[in-house]
Amino acid sequence: MMYFEEDDVLHLAISDEPEAGSVELGPNITVELNDKGEMIGIEILEASHFIRDSIMESVQARVLRMPELQPA
Repeated sequence: MMYFEEDDVLHLAISDEPEAGSVELGPNITVELNDKGEMIGIEILEASHFIRDSIMESVQARVLRMPELQPA
């Protein structure tokens, strides 16, 4: 895993194989593929925003499911 703070890019390498192609999964998320079409890495642009937003969504979902926090 490598984070490039200046560019706010997170790169997760799964393999050392050379990249032969890529597929955009969504805005700012790209999966890198080897020559067999297997995933070898993931690149996330604007990583700090992506991670913050993902964590906030998860926390909010859990809080909404907690009965002790629901109004009586």
